[in-house]
Amino acid sequence: MSPMSPMRTTMLNKKSISVLQSCLACLLAVSFAQSVSAEDPPNIIILMSDDAGYADFGFQPNVSEDYKELTPRIDSIAAAGCRFSSAYMSGCVCSPSRAGMMTGRYQQRFGHDNNIPPGYMEGGLPLTETLISNRLKEYGYQTGLIGKWHLGYPDEYHPNRRGFDYFYGCLQGSRKYFPIEDVSPHRVFLENDQPTEETGYVTDRIGDGACKFIADNKDEPFFLFVSFTAPHGPLEAKPEHLEKLAGITKPKRKKNAGLIVSLDENVGKILDQLDALELSENTIVIFTNDNGGQTQYAANNSPLQGHKGQLWEGGIRVPMALRWPAKVQAGVVIDEPVISLDLLPTFVQAAGQEVQTDWELDGESLLARLTGEIDELPERSLYWRRNGPKGAIAMRRGDWKMLYLRAEKDSEPKLFNVAEDIGEVYDLAAHQASKLRELTERASSWESGLKEPLWGGKKRGEREGKKSPAEKASDKN
Repeated sequence: MSPMSPMRTTMLNKKSISVLQSCLACLLAVSFAQSVSAEDPPNIIILMSDDAGYADFGFQPNVSEDYKELTPRIDSIAAAGCRFSSAYMSGCVCSPSRAGMMTGRYQQRFGHDNNIPPGYMEGGLPLTETLISNRLKEYGYQTGLIGKWHLGYPDEYHPNRRGFDYFYGCLQGSRKYFPIEDVSPHRVFLENDQPTEETGYVTDRIGDGACKFIADNKDEPFFLFVSFTAPHGPLEAKPEHLEKLAGITKPKRKKNAGLIVSLDENVGKILDQLDALELSENTIVIFTNDNGGQTQYAANNSPLQGHKGQLWEGGIRVPMALRWPAKVQAGVVIDEPVISLDLLPTFVQAAGQEVQTDWELDGESLLARLTGEIDELPERSLYWRRNGPKGAIAMRRGDWKMLYLRAEKDSEPKLFNVAEDIGEVYDLAAHQASKLRELTERASSWESGLKEPLWGGKKRGEREGKKSPAEKASDKN
């Protein structure tokens, strides 16, 4: 066979190159289509502080002057993503707020109005309820809880039995920050169900535990709830932090600031771990607080009225910021009211799944608003109740909020325009009778579907609209 001519060889080479180019283009198109239609689900991290003040973080526009420079790492979450200016918890104390957030349902629907008492062994967050951890496990997520639980002490209520693959923390609502000599079973740090040695500073232990979970699960999608105890009492700040806070002259305020500094350092550890493992781009990180600030321990809720344990804005309105570099534009401010119940449906949709109607959720997904698909959330009603049908009740719809302190003698429903009067100073009930009637009727209809509280009730110092003797004394410190 005679050899091919140079011209024919050149023509075949060109033809081969053309075919190869076409094949490569097809492969790239298929690959791109697959990457669009089957994106990797995001990792999800909730960072929650405990009893912090509304004005105690630098990303808040009303931040206290003495706290402006204390939280650079927490502030970076808002700078890299979005800040919610009207964010609420569904409860005004620790356990109910967690119950609502974890289920996406008003916790009063299943009797979780009040804090679970210390040592209470008759139940917890009802086993009939399904948590975020359960939902995301179904979609292949590894799930972890680091820090405070406070949703039930008996074995069947343990985090490992409520959808969490890994638990490192304490079951009770609070504990000392430094090692305890004779620690109780519900305050000892557990790794899953095994007690651990009393060593180190609690906020550091939580931060380190979160970093370990991230490293252990870096190759698969994970959901991590980091439930800090700071700055919940006792006011046990590190001595080295107190030395750096000499400019804060009030003793309790300085100790509270020290707890906040440790909190920020450990949030920084977690963010650095995401960077080191190249996970930051596709990880949703949300920072918030579990209820209004506890002024008894020097939290500052300005300009809000009230504090933890009340349904004034100071008891339920919280700082909240979220970043997700892959999807959420930096510098966004969302002014529409949102509530912690919205997190579960938001996470489910972000994972590429559908929220089912038979879940009977009260929250609504924020995904379209976060990604810019819509410019504004639809108007809706948000509700609160404390201490059952004889306790305080409140609701917000649009700019308007109704507050009825039913346990107070001779109390009548109050009405505030919280968009114009965030401090709830001017009661407009007498001037907006039809609006007040509309909101009270809506609240009454909502309450008709609730259960009686399963446990607890009002405690001294949690009376609506009044300060306890301890809180009055703390104002002087």
